[in-house]
Amino acid sequence: MKKLIKNILPIMALSAMFGACKKDFLNTLPLDKPPASTVWADPSLSEAFVTDIYNVYHDGLLNQESMDCITDNALYNFGRADIMEGNISPSSTGWVNNTYEWGEMYSRIRATNVALENLAVATFDTAVANRLKGESYFLRAHCYNQLLRYYGGVPIIKSTYSLSSPDFTIARNTYAECVDAIVSDLDSAAFLLNGRSMGLGRATSDAAMALKSRVLLYAASDLHDMPTAKAKSPLLASYSNPELLGYVSGDRVARWTKARDAAKAVIDLGTYGYKLDLPAPATKDEAVANYTDVYLSRNGGEKESILSKYYINASSDDWGAWYPRNNTTNGYHGWTSSEPTQNLVDNYEMMDGTRFDWNKPEQAADPYVNRDPRFYASILYDGAKWKPRTTDGAGTDPYGEIQFGTYEVGTAGSATTYFGLDTRNSSIENWNGTRTGYSIRKFTNDNMALVDMNNRQQVPSIQIRYTEVVFNYIEALLELGDEATATSWLNKIRFRAGMPAVTETGAALKARYQNERNIEMLFEEQRFYDARRWMIAPQTLGQKVRIMTITGKLKPGKTVTIYRYSKDNYDYTYRVQNIESGVENRAWDDKLYFPPIKLDEMNKNKQLIQNPGY
Repeated sequence: MKKLIKNILPIMALSAMFGACKKDFLNTLPLDKPPASTVWADPSLSEAFVTDIYNVYHDGLLNQESMDCITDNALYNFGRADIMEGNISPSSTGWVNNTYEWGEMYSRIRATNVALENLAVATFDTAVANRLKGESYFLRAHCYNQLLRYYGGVPIIKSTYSLSSPDFTIARNTYAECVDAIVSDLDSAAFLLNGRSMGLGRATSDAAMALKSRVLLYAASDLHDMPTAKAKSPLLASYSNPELLGYVSGDRVARWTKARDAAKAVIDLGTYGYKLDLPAPATKDEAVANYTDVYLSRNGGEKESILSKYYINASSDDWGAWYPRNNTTNGYHGWTSSEPTQNLVDNYEMMDGTRFDWNKPEQAADPYVNRDPRFYASILYDGAKWKPRTTDGAGTDPYGEIQFGTYEVGTAGSATTYFGLDTRNSSIENWNGTRTGYSIRKFTNDNMALVDMNNRQQVPSIQIRYTEVVFNYIEALLELGDEATATSWLNKIRFRAGMPAVTETGAALKARYQNERNIEMLFEEQRFYDARRWMIAPQTLGQKVRIMTITGKLKPGKTVTIYRYSKDNYDYTYRVQNIESGVENRAWDDKLYFPPIKLDEMNKNKQLIQNPGY
């Protein structure tokens, strides 16, 4: 009887509600999806809407697969090199980082358009509405710049579509129009955000100015000056719509001047920068600490960050917080996902500023000695001192040293072969070891006692760094012929890194600058764009991946029971070779200057024109 009553009461209650409310019952609002009229009348809800757009950054620079893996700097351990092998097409675009993917960017652009349209008529506090408008302008500019530097000119859409819109298709804007639209948004953002105190990770007036510096630098570069690009690439020369890829005419000196002035405007703020005022090169130990402090945003190094994505909670499941697990070696239960190449390592200078040279016997015999201090702060190499091993490795390696080689253990002449704990034959894990002989140290918190799959970190992912702006200034100065000022600023960066001043001029100075930018900005999403816009990709991105193999042979009369790196006990052999073709087989194709627009997007929008070579 009780059960029957319990069942009847809810039915009676529902009947009463329907009788009393009638139509009102069907008009209740969903609690998790407030209507637009509610959102844009409430400053907190409006802010929440704009805050969500920041998710466009995803894991930023701290993705498991670094953008440098599609350059000569790195290899992705788990395949997907199709873009650098030229095996991409509109129907098979290969790996595209979600921070550049066409649909992802346009979904966020639509959100910024929604925000800007509604904030223009918002009835709450004008100051709050203007701040949110400034952030929205910045985020729209960011999205369009991601598309522009990846695909070339794209459709510029600055209003929302509705079901009553007559047409949902739109043609690609020219490259020049895209640059103008992005710069306009950034100028609006800078104006609206000027003087405002912003929370961590939010766009600022300074960030808008810095991003403008990047946009204008790219716009002045070889790849986007079509007379220059056509002279260097037959494929680009034959493309019938060059205006989508760059400037077909105009004053290139004026473009470099705009790039210079935009960078100088940020420098003149006097707000950013870390140890760029040293009168002489830092010592090796100081330089390693300087570089580490910059990428970990600590001890004053946080003054390098103009805009960063932060991981507030160490329990966050964002993959940026899992960076140590994703990129630490298998001997520490990491995945060794994005691996530095020998190509990259060879580009680190000696501490005296000369190039490393395998033809010099003393360097070939000991290649990790007396190198640019940023090498030690960025790369884990065989014999490098690292962290304490986890319990299953501490007995085999009680010293916490990286083991990327194959070594003899026992007594010389009758020793057995021991495979290092960080190789693909590791006794700890053998499916995820390095293929190149290196792994990443940069961005991993060196204060963590252990690095294994259970560790997360809160290292910020820097989206715009002050030193990038300084590099932008240097490059524009070089192109405008002011080598003296350019060299002065370049040496500020080198002194912080413990490297001597450069003294070259002309083409040699430009080459030193390009290498310096690559080494300093390693794994910060610069190389893929720099090598393409400088049009040195055939000589750099198209290189075969080179790897390092290391063997340690016991010296006569030596006995070792537990392996440890030791030049007293071992003769080491370092052998450079190309990676097996079954893993990767890179070859440059000029169509890679501008990757293809996905076939699905082409089918949805018949006004789109495909990039050259597809």
